[in-house]
Amino acid sequence: MTMQTIARETTSIASGRPARTYLMCPPTHFDVQYAINPWMDPATPVDRDRTMAEWESLRATYVSLGHSVHLLDPVDGLPDMVFAANGATVVGGMVMGARFRHPERAFEADAHRQWFEGHGYRRFTPATYVNEGEGDYVYAYRAMVAGHGFRTDPAAHNELHDAFGLPVVSVQLVDPRFYHLDTALCVIDSFTAAYYPGAFDEDGLLKLKTLFPELIEATEQDALAFGLNAVSDGRHVVIPHDAIRLRAALTERGYDVIPVEMTELRKAGGGPKCCTLELRP
Repeated sequence: MTMQTIARETTSIASGRPARTYLMCPPTHFDVQYAINPWMDPATPVDRDRTMAEWESLRATYVSLGHSVHLLDPVDGLPDMVFAANGATVVGGMVMGARFRHPERAFEADAHRQWFEGHGYRRFTPATYVNEGEGDYVYAYRAMVAGHGFRTDPAAHNELHDAFGLPVVSVQLVDPRFYHLDTALCVIDSFTAAYYPGAFDEDGLLKLKTLFPELIEATEQDALAFGLNAVSDGRHVVIPHDAIRLRAALTERGYDVIPVEMTELRKAGGGPKCCTLELRP
């Protein structure tokens, strides 16, 4: 993507025309009923009203920026469906389906597939190997960064390449607190990404430094605040409010940083990006 393309995107946002299209799922049935990542503790109570308020504030933020938000109907018995980013990957109007590692989330993949089939997406690639959608697949404009180590099977990365025809940069996650790639890496624009070095092995760090001309290093504190589970449209960065130093670093570089509250959703290991699947045309 060129600087002129980025400028056109910025103009589109400023003029009120939707620049991005997202799929989200209301947290109607959100709860922490099981533990499949280090953040989840079924003994910790969840405030449903506060969770819905956090989610609605996030949705309203996107709309206020001129983005479009489509809704996926929540399914009773699937408390993690609010994390819509995990259910698929969409690039160029083509969809790569998900296949979840844990049986507790398996039926979410079917719900996503049905939504895409019902909304005119004709090029849908089902998953053979485990991949958890944009949880472990990060679109980096000229390539896809694909994580593995805790959820996604590295063999799935070949399917990713076949689905979209983009180069795939495979990186290994080594810290279980950052069990998905989108908790440790956020692409800000076509030149810039933010990351937490402690989440990656040495080979992965080298690959990231080669791919991105500018890398913003997040502190462990900001990474644990899910500051890297942010959503950027190239100009605005929607980020958890308590990622203080990363917010400052992005602001210093000229980005419009928009803090949001994600405290309840974090109890299940999620933040803004987890709740947001981008539908790239």
